[in-house]
Amino acid sequence: MCVNYKPTPKSEITALTGADTSATPDWPDETWQDYAAPVVRAGLEGEPELIVGTYGMMPRRKLQPGLQISTMNARAETIGEKRSYAGAWRRAHTCLLPMQYFYEPNYESGRAQRWAIGMADDEPFCVAGLWRAWEEAEGGYAFSFTQITINADAHPLMSRFHKPGEEKRNLVIIPRAHYQQWLNAGTPEHAAAMLLNYPATQMKAWPAPKAQAGGQQSGFLF
Repeated sequence: MCVNYKPTPKSEITALTGADTSATPDWPDETWQDYAAPVVRAGLEGEPELIVGTYGMMPRRKLQPGLQISTMNARAETIGEKRSYAGAWRRAHTCLLPMQYFYEPNYESGRAQRWAIGMADDEPFCVAGLWRAWEEAEGGYAFSFTQITINADAHPLMSRFHKPGEEKRNLVIIPRAHYQQWLNAGTPEHAAAMLLNYPATQMKAWPAPKAQAGGQQSGFLF
């Protein structure tokens, strides 16, 4: 499951999705649980609208004390059954999550190594997500989001990641020509039909160790 990725910079969002960026705050260079990141949803007229949400459908600040759950990734097979996602899925609150690449663990060396996965042409892309609004006590709304994942056991590239013997999963990369269709899916059935693995020939992966203090490199850090 992806728990860390590099979001697309604000300067590239409009060219990628058509969404206006003028009214939104900036976001960090990397996205982790509860970090702010760009989210593109359908506006009132179905047009791409940019909001900034936090990664994880259930923000930590909304959880009961002592409860620890991860809602960064929603499995397509159970997305309509899990309480964390079912409401947004029934309402077809689909969104696009713009990114440069995402990170996964690769064990081909015998131990976990952090690798990055992106497009073969180095272009930014969007993955399928769900968004949710939270009414705030002081007024207004905050937003959160989750990524949707699907089985990738037979995917030539994504089957290389995660521990040997574990199920392989993949984020759902939405082709650019289908952005509007995904944002305006309208029903869970229409959305589910778009949850497909992206062609491996149009993707690439490479080692991406994370720098530690002092400039040293760690093979894999989350």
